[in-house]
Amino acid sequence: MAIKRAICTMSLGRCFAGHSLAHKLDMARQYGFTGIELFYEDLVDLTRDMPGGDTEANQLSAATSIRRLCAERALDIICLQPFMHYEGLLDRELHGRRLQEMRFWVQLAHALGTDLVCLPSSFLAAAELTDDMDRIAEDFRELADLGLASTPVIRFTYEALCWGTRVDTWEASWDIVQRVARPNFGICLDTFNIAGRIYADPAAASGRTPDCDAAVVKSLSRLVSTVERSKVFLVQLADAERLARPLDEAHPFHVAGQPPRMSWSRNARLFYGETAQGAYLPVKSVLDALVHGLGYEGWMSFEVFNRRLADEDKDVPEKMARRAAVAWEKMARDVHIETAAGTSGATAADHERTQAML
Repeated sequence: MAIKRAICTMSLGRCFAGHSLAHKLDMARQYGFTGIELFYEDLVDLTRDMPGGDTEANQLSAATSIRRLCAERALDIICLQPFMHYEGLLDRELHGRRLQEMRFWVQLAHALGTDLVCLPSSFLAAAELTDDMDRIAEDFRELADLGLASTPVIRFTYEALCWGTRVDTWEASWDIVQRVARPNFGICLDTFNIAGRIYADPAAASGRTPDCDAAVVKSLSRLVSTVERSKVFLVQLADAERLARPLDEAHPFHVAGQPPRMSWSRNARLFYGETAQGAYLPVKSVLDALVHGLGYEGWMSFEVFNRRLADEDKDVPEKMARRAAVAWEKMARDVHIETAAGTSGATAADHERTQAML
């Protein structure tokens, strides 16, 4: 199966910790990645030193610069993410403002040269969100139609966060995709968020949900039999650390008002197969289902949040890129996948050079 390898810019170090986008792109390229998910905070960070700061004009200028930086490194910008907390807002004036913000994001996507925007499910308080799935779908139709009316067309990929308020499983996000029924509106399947909901529970002593193994088998069987392969616009990869003790109010990761799975996600995601660091999710099973069961081909991207990314050590981007490269090679062997070049191109010599570095 031809799979293209990518990584989220955030997963190479956070900009607020002093890790520049240019350096992170260098590391992505050096360690064999051919595509990047652009994390919006990295774009905004480039506007800090521009006259006027964070303005729309400066963001568009930053997007043009990022497109050039990526082209110079033969990196595809596969998406811009995340556009958060859009769907189902009870405050319709706020909904209107968010829709207007997306009009600008479409401009940003065009400036970046990408055609994909990622939409994570909202985790605002239940009091702020409708539970009417038809209303949520209608909100997304507005976005989809906005993308269809643009030139070139912008696609949207909807991801169920495992702590989402109304949508927290892939089944729920797939239901929304079907209700939206637009050619440019698809699903993002994330190994962490799939397994983090049905298999893992960081607030439990075992770190697992009851009957977790059976739940995974049943869920993946449904996925293979019901999801349309053409509607899977992106696959994201991450494992996670089994915590030494439950993530309760006494845990150092606890944040008041934040669901345990969200706190766990922000601090303890890992790359594929990092068992020495506590990785324990059934990521291989999820990938087997996606690649060999569903027949997915296209971009797979590491989206790893971790407390290490906020460290100010200058070696963070290279260490994370190296870990990601090692993880990718292990995954490719375990899952039996063939890595393809991105549209910007990658040669056999590039692969051999990366292998020699690991």
